[in-house]
Amino acid sequence: MELPPLKLNVARGEEDRISALPDELLLRILERLGLRRAVRAGTVSKRWRHLPHQLSFVTLDVRCFRRATLGETMDAFTAALTSVCAQRNCECQRGRVMAMKAICLRFFLSASHLSSIGSAVEDVVSHGKTRRLAFQVSPPPGVNSFPQIPEMGQQFMSFSRAHQPAFQCLTRLRLKSLAFGDSDVAALIAASDKLEHLNMNSCGLVDQRHVLKIDTPCSVIQELEFKRFHCKSIHLISVPRLRTVLCHSWRSNNPPMRFGYVPQLRQVNLACKAKAWQVPFLLSQCFSMTSANNLLKLHLNFRHQMIWIRPEHPKHLTAIFRNLAEVSFSGIFPECDLSWTLFILQVAPALHKFTLSRERHACDIPSEDSAEKTNVVWEPSKDLKHLKLKLLRMYGFEDEDKVTNYIRLVMERAVGLKRIELRGEVPCEKCDAIYPRRSQVDKGRRRRIKERLTHESSSNMGMIMLVAAMPAR
Repeated sequence: MELPPLKLNVARGEEDRISALPDELLLRILERLGLRRAVRAGTVSKRWRHLPHQLSFVTLDVRCFRRATLGETMDAFTAALTSVCAQRNCECQRGRVMAMKAICLRFFLSASHLSSIGSAVEDVVSHGKTRRLAFQVSPPPGVNSFPQIPEMGQQFMSFSRAHQPAFQCLTRLRLKSLAFGDSDVAALIAASDKLEHLNMNSCGLVDQRHVLKIDTPCSVIQELEFKRFHCKSIHLISVPRLRTVLCHSWRSNNPPMRFGYVPQLRQVNLACKAKAWQVPFLLSQCFSMTSANNLLKLHLNFRHQMIWIRPEHPKHLTAIFRNLAEVSFSGIFPECDLSWTLFILQVAPALHKFTLSRERHACDIPSEDSAEKTNVVWEPSKDLKHLKLKLLRMYGFEDEDKVTNYIRLVMERAVGLKRIELRGEVPCEKCDAIYPRRSQVDKGRRRRIKERLTHESSSNMGMIMLVAAMPAR
């Protein structure tokens, strides 16, 4: 995508009003223009020429440098990066070198360009002033076959080993469509001293029958995200600074993850459309006494397919979930009974916010290998009394009787409940196109459920709220 010509008023040797601003303000303008425009600005005005080399926040995306071939695209990307990241040892107007505080690079794996990229970044981080360094790396477009993906993974690992000074300053890493050896991911985390966030999308192990084991007791990693990661299972043996884990769309047998020593773990998000070979599992198979006793938030999304967890007795989970404060069960298929979800009240005594979503999506068509949807049968204890739950939030009201009975069930057992929110369906362009009156029908159902509950007891009037739909993310 070519950018329109950049125009600066330098007629008759006179600088325009913008160029008359001090360097600090001009740098802020250039940082908002983007790196490519900033470099071009420096080529058309003597007043601006030194400024691109003083940028403190640099974002460079290979998609802005598209050319006829991959080589030409990466040539343009590397040239821009090298221009800005050259060593800043020259005299600037104020006689000092401006520190580059943040660098965010998105690029393709291209063997002939990786050395230049790594060297340019090393030149900058060698000054010791860079606070944030982020890489987003993927194979070139069209490189997605099985023989190619492991080769790309090894090429990336070679890149990381060849440029250790750069990776020692790396704080955020996003990888897509790469396959690794069994120990590569753990080695990468261990070698990246400042790495806090690792996102792996459509990645996996070369031998998918093996377990990904992450044992990095000295790492500072705080967030791990796995989307469509191909392996037998993921075992987090020791990741002491880890706070957030997201695992989406796994294809392995259940459970997808096991948590070892993760004492600072605060949030876990699991989302998957269950496959025919996957059977429901117990949450106690994932978590241990040392893994989740500080867990605060648990989000499970079943994607409108089979429920892939099983309710279990409090003795197996209460000690683990004793600090759990927020739980969300979303994507429950509408035909499924809801009373099983109350097992979470029995195992999480500190729970204060519970969200349940059972919307039907007409656009959601199961694949041939989807697991069969089966009802979950489980009855909560009649003696259950939960003292901490304050907010029940619900989405999806297709079966009004089922939802009404479920809310009654919660109200009987959550004796401290203060608020019930009946929320509108989240907008979905595809569903709205199939069923244009979707939101109006949903609103009518919510209103009737509230009327039925408030008719039974006037004290329910101020507790039950109809809340408009939130915009789709």
